[in-house]
Amino acid sequence: MFEKALSGGRRYWAWMVSLLVVIGVGAACWYWQLSEGLTITGLSRDVVWGFYIAQFTFLVGVAASAVMVVLPYYLHDYRAFGKITILGELLAIAAVIMCMLFIFVDMGMPARILNIFLHPTPSSMMFWDAVALGGYLLLNIVISRVTLGAERRGDPPPAWITPVIVLSIPWAISIHTVTAFLYAGLAARPFWLTAIMAPRFLASAFASGPALLILLALVVRRVSDFDPGRQAIRALATIVTYAMVANVFFVAVELYTALYSGIPEHVSHFAYLFMGLDGEATLAPWMWASAVLAVVALVLLLNPGSRSSETSLVVACVAVFASLWIDKGLGMVVAGFVPSPLGRVVHYSPTAPELAIGLGIWAAGLLVVTGLFKIALEVRGHLRRP
Repeated sequence: MFEKALSGGRRYWAWMVSLLVVIGVGAACWYWQLSEGLTITGLSRDVVWGFYIAQFTFLVGVAASAVMVVLPYYLHDYRAFGKITILGELLAIAAVIMCMLFIFVDMGMPARILNIFLHPTPSSMMFWDAVALGGYLLLNIVISRVTLGAERRGDPPPAWITPVIVLSIPWAISIHTVTAFLYAGLAARPFWLTAIMAPRFLASAFASGPALLILLALVVRRVSDFDPGRQAIRALATIVTYAMVANVFFVAVELYTALYSGIPEHVSHFAYLFMGLDGEATLAPWMWASAVLAVVALVLLLNPGSRSSETSLVVACVAVFASLWIDKGLGMVVAGFVPSPLGRVVHYSPTAPELAIGLGIWAAGLLVVTGLFKIALEVRGHLRRP
Protein backbone atom coordinates (compact mmCIF):
# COMPACT_ATOMS: atom_id res chain seq x y z
CA MET A 1 0.00 0.00 0.00
CA PHE A 2 2.90 2.36 0.60
CA GLU A 3 3.42 2.84 -3.13
CA LYS A 4 0.19 4.89 -3.11
CA ALA A 5 2.03 7.66 -1.25
CA LEU A 6 4.62 7.86 -4.04
CA SER A 7 2.21 8.95 -6.74
CA GLY A 8 0.21 12.13 -7.12
CA GLY A 9 -0.43 15.30 -9.05
CA ARG A 10 1.54 18.54 -9.17
CA ARG A 11 -0.09 20.08 -6.10
CA TYR A 12 0.64 16.97 -4.07
CA TRP A 13 4.31 16.90 -5.04
CA ALA A 14 4.72 20.66 -4.65
CA TRP A 15 3.48 20.29 -1.07
CA MET A 16 5.71 17.27 -0.36
CA VAL A 17 8.80 18.93 -1.84
CA SER A 18 8.22 22.09 0.20
CA LEU A 19 8.04 19.95 3.34
CA LEU A 20 11.24 18.16 2.35
CA VAL A 21 13.00 21.53 1.99
CA VAL A 22 11.96 22.53 5.52
CA ILE A 23 13.06 19.12 6.79
CA GLY A 24 16.41 19.59 5.04
CA VAL A 25 16.99 22.94 6.75
CA GLY A 26 16.08 21.40 10.10
CA ALA A 27 18.41 18.45 9.48
CA ALA A 28 21.27 20.82 8.63
CA CYS A 29 20.70 22.75 11.87
CA TRP A 30 20.56 19.49 13.80
CA TYR A 31 23.91 18.46 12.31
CA TRP A 32 25.27 21.81 13.48
CA GLN A 33 23.87 21.11 16.94
CA LEU A 34 25.40 17.63 16.89
CA SER A 35 28.78 19.14 16.05
CA GLU A 36 28.71 22.11 18.45
CA GLY A 37 26.50 20.71 21.19
CA LEU A 38 23.38 22.12 22.83
CA THR A 39 25.17 25.46 23.29
CA ILE A 40 23.55 26.63 20.04
CA THR A 41 20.15 26.33 21.74
CA GLY A 42 18.74 28.53 24.48
CA LEU A 43 19.12 25.78 27.08
CA SER A 44 21.34 26.24 30.13
CA ARG A 45 22.17 24.60 33.43
CA ASP A 46 19.05 26.17 34.93
CA VAL A 47 16.65 25.42 32.05
CA VAL A 48 17.61 21.95 30.83
CA TRP A 49 14.29 21.24 29.09
CA GLY A 50 13.00 23.78 26.62
CA PHE A 51 11.34 24.00 23.23
CA TYR A 52 12.07 20.39 22.23
CA ILE A 53 10.61 18.77 25.33
CA ALA A 54 7.69 21.22 25.32
CA GLN A 55 6.79 20.11 21.78
CA PHE A 56 7.18 16.50 22.84
CA THR A 57 4.75 17.04 25.72
CA PHE A 58 2.17 18.72 23.51
CA LEU A 59 2.39 16.08 20.78
CA VAL A 60 1.98 13.19 23.21
CA GLY A 61 -1.46 14.69 23.85
CA VAL A 62 -2.23 14.86 20.14
CA ALA A 63 -1.27 11.19 19.83
CA ALA A 64 -3.35 10.14 22.83
CA SER A 65 -6.43 11.95 21.51
CA ALA A 66 -7.02 9.24 18.88
CA VAL A 67 -8.83 7.38 21.66
CA MET A 68 -11.68 9.90 21.39
CA VAL A 69 -12.69 8.46 18.01
CA VAL A 70 -11.52 4.87 18.55
CA LEU A 71 -13.47 4.35 21.78
CA PRO A 72 -16.92 5.49 20.51
CA TYR A 73 -16.54 3.67 17.19
CA TYR A 74 -15.23 0.29 18.36
CA LEU A 75 -16.71 -0.01 21.86
CA HIS A 76 -20.03 1.82 21.44
CA ASP A 77 -20.60 1.16 17.73
CA TYR A 78 -20.96 4.89 16.98
CA ARG A 79 -21.10 4.51 13.22
CA ALA A 80 -20.82 8.25 12.53
CA PHE A 81 -17.09 7.93 13.25
CA GLY A 82 -16.73 5.17 10.66
CA LYS A 83 -14.94 7.37 8.12
CA ILE A 84 -12.87 9.48 10.47
CA THR A 85 -11.52 6.85 12.88
CA ILE A 86 -8.74 5.76 10.52
CA LEU A 87 -7.65 9.40 10.19
CA GLY A 88 -7.36 9.64 13.97
CA GLU A 89 -5.22 6.49 14.10
CA LEU A 90 -2.95 7.73 11.31
CA LEU A 91 -2.61 11.12 13.01
CA ALA A 92 -1.54 9.30 16.17
CA ILE A 93 1.22 7.51 14.24
CA ALA A 94 2.60 10.80 12.92
CA ALA A 95 2.35 12.45 16.35
CA VAL A 96 4.27 9.66 18.09
CA ILE A 97 6.99 9.78 15.41
CA MET A 98 7.31 13.52 16.04
CA CYS A 99 7.49 12.91 19.80
CA MET A 100 10.35 10.51 19.30
CA LEU A 101 12.16 12.91 17.00
CA PHE A 102 11.91 15.73 19.56
CA ILE A 103 13.37 13.44 22.23
CA PHE A 104 16.10 12.44 19.76
CA VAL A 105 17.20 16.02 19.04
CA ASP A 106 16.99 16.97 22.72
CA MET A 107 19.67 14.43 23.56
CA GLY A 108 23.16 15.86 23.40
CA MET A 109 24.38 12.45 22.26
CA PRO A 110 21.40 10.67 20.66
CA ALA A 111 23.08 7.24 20.94
CA ARG A 112 22.43 7.43 24.67
CA ILE A 113 18.74 6.78 23.97
CA LEU A 114 19.73 3.13 23.54
CA ASN A 115 20.75 3.03 27.20
CA ILE A 116 17.06 3.18 28.14
CA PHE A 117 16.60 -0.26 26.62
CA LEU A 118 20.10 -1.69 27.09
CA HIS A 119 20.04 -0.83 30.78
CA PRO A 120 16.32 -0.65 31.71
CA THR A 121 15.46 0.96 35.02
CA PRO A 122 11.87 0.10 36.05
CA SER A 123 11.92 2.81 38.72
CA SER A 124 12.49 5.47 36.05
CA MET A 125 9.44 7.19 34.53
CA MET A 126 11.55 7.91 31.44
CA PHE A 127 11.85 4.16 30.86
CA TRP A 128 8.08 3.66 31.12
CA ASP A 129 7.45 6.66 28.90
CA ALA A 130 9.65 5.13 26.19
CA VAL A 131 7.84 1.79 26.54
CA ALA A 132 4.43 3.46 26.41
CA LEU A 133 5.24 5.54 23.32
CA GLY A 134 6.90 2.67 21.45
CA GLY A 135 4.06 0.31 22.25
CA TYR A 136 1.41 2.84 21.23
CA LEU A 137 3.16 3.47 17.92
CA LEU A 138 3.30 -0.26 17.23
CA LEU A 139 -0.38 -0.72 18.13
CA ASN A 140 -1.53 2.03 15.78
CA ILE A 141 0.66 0.79 12.93
CA VAL A 142 -0.74 -2.73 13.29
CA ILE A 143 -4.36 -1.57 13.62
CA SER A 144 -4.29 0.81 10.67
CA ARG A 145 -2.33 -1.63 8.47
CA VAL A 146 -4.64 -4.55 9.16
CA THR A 147 -7.93 -2.62 8.87
CA LEU A 148 -6.91 -0.81 5.69
CA GLY A 149 -5.56 -4.02 4.18
CA ALA A 150 -8.81 -5.84 4.88
CA GLU A 151 -10.78 -2.93 3.45
CA ARG A 152 -8.71 -2.95 0.26
CA ARG A 153 -9.40 -6.67 -0.20
CA GLY A 154 -13.08 -6.19 0.54
CA ASP A 155 -12.91 -8.47 3.59
CA PRO A 156 -13.93 -7.80 7.20
CA PRO A 157 -11.02 -7.22 9.58
CA PRO A 158 -9.73 -10.41 11.24
CA ALA A 159 -11.17 -11.23 14.65
CA TRP A 160 -7.78 -11.04 16.38
CA ILE A 161 -7.50 -7.29 15.71
CA THR A 162 -10.42 -6.51 18.04
CA PRO A 163 -8.54 -7.15 21.31
CA VAL A 164 -5.60 -5.17 19.90
CA ILE A 165 -7.92 -2.21 19.28
CA VAL A 166 -9.38 -2.54 22.78
CA LEU A 167 -5.85 -2.62 24.23
CA SER A 168 -4.98 0.60 22.39
CA ILE A 169 -7.68 2.52 24.31
CA PRO A 170 -6.17 2.34 27.83
CA TRP A 171 -2.71 2.48 26.24
CA ALA A 172 -3.57 5.85 24.69
CA ILE A 173 -4.54 7.21 28.10
CA SER A 174 -1.40 5.75 29.64
CA ILE A 175 1.06 7.54 27.34
CA HIS A 176 -0.05 10.99 28.49
CA THR A 177 -0.50 9.89 32.09
CA VAL A 178 3.08 8.62 32.21
CA THR A 179 4.27 11.85 30.58
CA ALA A 180 2.46 13.84 33.28
CA PHE A 181 4.11 11.69 35.95
CA LEU A 182 7.51 12.62 34.50
CA TYR A 183 6.83 16.14 35.71
CA ALA A 184 4.63 15.55 38.76
CA GLY A 185 7.21 13.22 40.31
CA LEU A 186 9.89 15.92 40.55
CA ALA A 187 9.56 17.10 44.14
CA ALA A 188 11.92 20.05 43.74
CA ARG A 189 9.66 21.65 41.10
CA PRO A 190 6.54 23.05 42.87
CA PHE A 191 4.93 24.12 39.57
CA TRP A 192 4.71 20.48 38.47
CA LEU A 193 4.21 18.90 41.89
CA THR A 194 0.44 18.59 41.69
CA ALA A 195 -1.93 15.61 41.59
CA ILE A 196 -4.03 17.30 38.92
CA MET A 197 -1.21 17.26 36.36
CA ALA A 198 -2.33 14.00 34.69
CA PRO A 199 -6.04 14.98 34.45
CA ARG A 200 -5.02 18.38 33.13
CA PHE A 201 -2.80 16.79 30.49
CA LEU A 202 -5.58 14.45 29.39
CA ALA A 203 -8.19 17.23 29.22
CA SER A 204 -5.91 19.37 27.06
CA ALA A 205 -5.11 16.35 24.88
CA PHE A 206 -8.78 15.54 24.31
CA ALA A 207 -9.33 19.15 23.24
CA SER A 208 -6.29 19.84 21.04
CA GLY A 209 -6.16 16.46 19.28
CA PRO A 210 -9.81 16.33 18.11
CA ALA A 211 -9.59 20.04 17.19
CA LEU A 212 -6.64 19.25 14.92
CA LEU A 213 -8.47 16.21 13.53
CA ILE A 214 -11.46 18.39 12.63
CA LEU A 215 -9.22 20.85 10.79
CA LEU A 216 -7.40 18.07 8.93
CA ALA A 217 -10.67 16.36 7.98
CA LEU A 218 -12.01 19.63 6.56
CA VAL A 219 -8.79 20.19 4.61
CA VAL A 220 -8.95 16.65 3.22
CA ARG A 221 -12.56 17.23 2.22
CA ARG A 222 -11.49 20.23 0.13
CA VAL A 223 -8.79 18.36 -1.76
CA SER A 224 -10.57 15.02 -2.20
CA ASP A 225 -13.98 13.38 -2.34
CA PHE A 226 -13.72 12.36 1.30
CA ASP A 227 -16.58 13.60 3.48
CA PRO A 228 -16.38 12.83 7.21
CA GLY A 229 -20.07 13.66 7.61
CA ARG A 230 -21.70 16.49 9.52
CA GLN A 231 -22.64 14.19 12.38
CA ALA A 232 -19.02 13.14 12.92
CA ILE A 233 -17.79 16.74 12.86
CA ARG A 234 -20.50 17.82 15.30
CA ALA A 235 -19.69 14.96 17.66
CA LEU A 236 -15.98 15.83 17.57
CA ALA A 237 -16.83 19.49 18.19
CA THR A 238 -18.83 18.47 21.26
CA ILE A 239 -15.86 16.46 22.55
CA VAL A 240 -13.57 19.46 22.03
CA THR A 241 -16.05 21.69 23.89
CA TYR A 242 -16.30 19.58 27.03
CA ALA A 243 -12.57 18.79 27.08
CA MET A 244 -11.70 22.48 26.75
CA VAL A 245 -14.12 23.37 29.56
CA ALA A 246 -12.45 20.73 31.76
CA ASN A 247 -8.97 22.01 30.87
CA VAL A 248 -9.83 25.63 31.70
CA PHE A 249 -11.43 24.48 34.97
CA PHE A 250 -8.30 22.55 35.93
CA VAL A 251 -6.09 25.56 35.20
CA ALA A 252 -8.40 27.77 37.29
CA VAL A 253 -8.23 25.28 40.17
CA GLU A 254 -4.43 25.36 40.09
CA LEU A 255 -4.41 29.15 39.98
CA TYR A 256 -6.77 29.34 42.95
CA THR A 257 -4.74 26.84 44.98
CA ALA A 258 -1.47 28.67 44.35
CA LEU A 259 -2.67 32.26 44.68
CA TYR A 260 -5.08 31.84 47.59
CA SER A 261 -2.56 29.87 49.64
CA GLY A 262 0.05 32.54 48.99
CA ILE A 263 2.90 30.03 49.26
CA PRO A 264 5.80 31.84 47.52
CA GLU A 265 7.20 28.69 45.88
CA HIS A 266 3.88 28.15 44.11
CA VAL A 267 2.96 31.76 43.40
CA SER A 268 6.32 32.66 41.83
CA HIS A 269 5.93 30.31 38.88
CA PHE A 270 2.51 31.70 37.93
CA ALA A 271 3.81 35.24 38.48
CA TYR A 272 6.64 34.50 36.05
CA LEU A 273 4.20 33.13 33.48
CA PHE A 274 1.62 35.92 33.51
CA MET A 275 3.32 39.00 34.97
CA GLY A 276 7.03 38.41 34.72
CA LEU A 277 9.49 38.05 37.59
CA ASP A 278 12.57 40.15 38.38
CA GLY A 279 12.29 41.89 35.02
CA GLU A 280 12.06 38.62 33.06
CA ALA A 281 8.70 38.50 31.25
CA THR A 282 9.43 36.60 28.03
CA LEU A 283 6.44 34.28 28.35
CA ALA A 284 3.88 36.76 29.71
CA PRO A 285 2.56 38.00 26.31
CA TRP A 286 2.32 34.43 25.08
CA MET A 287 0.39 33.25 28.12
CA TRP A 288 -2.07 36.13 27.93
CA ALA A 289 -2.55 35.31 24.24
CA SER A 290 -3.25 31.70 25.27
CA ALA A 291 -5.84 32.87 27.81
CA VAL A 292 -7.57 35.12 25.26
CA LEU A 293 -7.63 32.33 22.67
CA ALA A 294 -9.12 29.96 25.25
CA VAL A 295 -11.91 32.43 26.00
CA VAL A 296 -12.61 32.96 22.28
CA ALA A 297 -12.73 29.20 21.74
CA LEU A 298 -15.13 28.64 24.63
CA VAL A 299 -17.46 31.44 23.51
CA LEU A 300 -17.69 29.90 20.04
CA LEU A 301 -17.93 26.29 21.21
CA LEU A 302 -20.44 26.71 24.03
CA ASN A 303 -22.88 28.46 21.69
CA PRO A 304 -24.66 25.66 19.71
CA GLY A 305 -25.27 28.03 16.80
CA SER A 306 -21.64 28.98 16.29
CA ARG A 307 -20.48 25.44 17.00
CA SER A 308 -22.68 24.10 14.19
CA SER A 309 -21.37 26.73 11.75
CA GLU A 310 -18.36 25.38 9.88
CA THR A 311 -16.67 28.78 9.62
CA SER A 312 -16.89 29.60 13.32
CA LEU A 313 -15.98 25.99 14.19
CA VAL A 314 -12.75 26.33 12.21
CA VAL A 315 -11.93 29.54 14.11
CA ALA A 316 -12.72 27.81 17.41
CA CYS A 317 -10.57 24.78 16.60
CA VAL A 318 -7.64 26.98 15.57
CA ALA A 319 -8.06 28.95 18.81
CA VAL A 320 -8.14 25.73 20.89
CA PHE A 321 -5.07 24.31 19.19
CA ALA A 322 -3.08 27.56 19.41
CA SER A 323 -4.08 28.20 23.03
CA LEU A 324 -3.05 24.74 24.20
CA TRP A 325 0.11 24.77 22.09
CA ILE A 326 1.20 27.94 23.87
CA ASP A 327 0.21 26.60 27.28
CA LYS A 328 1.89 23.18 26.93
CA GLY A 329 4.28 23.88 24.07
CA LEU A 330 5.84 26.95 25.69
CA GLY A 331 4.69 27.70 29.23
CA MET A 332 4.29 24.33 30.94
CA VAL A 333 7.90 23.16 30.68
CA VAL A 334 9.84 26.42 31.01
CA ALA A 335 7.85 27.67 34.01
CA GLY A 336 8.83 24.57 35.96
CA PHE A 337 12.47 25.71 35.84
CA VAL A 338 11.93 29.44 36.46
CA PRO A 339 12.55 30.36 39.19
CA SER A 340 14.99 27.58 40.04
CA PRO A 341 14.85 25.73 43.40
CA LEU A 342 17.36 28.31 44.65
CA GLY A 343 15.12 31.19 43.53
CA ARG A 344 17.15 32.20 40.50
CA VAL A 345 15.27 33.77 37.59
CA VAL A 346 16.91 33.10 34.23
CA HIS A 347 16.03 33.96 30.67
CA TYR A 348 15.11 31.28 28.19
CA SER A 349 13.95 31.61 24.62
CA PRO A 350 14.57 29.19 21.75
CA THR A 351 17.32 30.20 19.35
CA ALA A 352 16.96 30.29 15.56
CA PRO A 353 18.64 26.87 15.07
CA GLU A 354 16.43 25.43 17.81
CA LEU A 355 13.31 26.74 16.07
CA ALA A 356 14.53 25.52 12.68
CA ILE A 357 15.05 22.00 14.03
CA GLY A 358 11.60 22.08 15.64
CA LEU A 359 10.02 23.33 12.42
CA GLY A 360 11.78 20.56 10.52
CA ILE A 361 10.25 17.94 12.83
CA TRP A 362 6.79 19.47 12.43
CA ALA A 363 7.33 19.33 8.66
CA ALA A 364 8.31 15.67 8.99
CA GLY A 365 5.08 15.03 10.86
CA LEU A 366 3.06 16.75 8.15
CA LEU A 367 4.90 14.69 5.54
CA VAL A 368 3.96 11.47 7.34
CA VAL A 369 0.35 12.60 7.81
CA THR A 370 0.04 13.57 4.14
CA GLY A 371 1.43 10.25 2.93
CA LEU A 372 -0.68 8.17 5.32
CA PHE A 373 -3.87 10.09 4.58
CA LYS A 374 -3.26 9.66 0.84
CA ILE A 375 -2.92 5.91 1.29
CA ALA A 376 -6.18 5.77 3.26
CA LEU A 377 -8.06 7.89 0.73
CA GLU A 378 -6.83 5.80 -2.20
CA VAL A 379 -7.81 2.56 -0.48
CA ARG A 380 -11.27 3.95 0.14
CA GLY A 381 -11.58 5.44 -3.34
CA HIS A 382 -12.03 9.02 -2.12
CA LEU A 383 -9.08 10.55 -3.93
CA ARG A 384 -9.79 12.86 -6.85
CA ARG A 385 -7.96 11.97 -10.02
CA PRO A 386 -6.20 14.80 -11.89
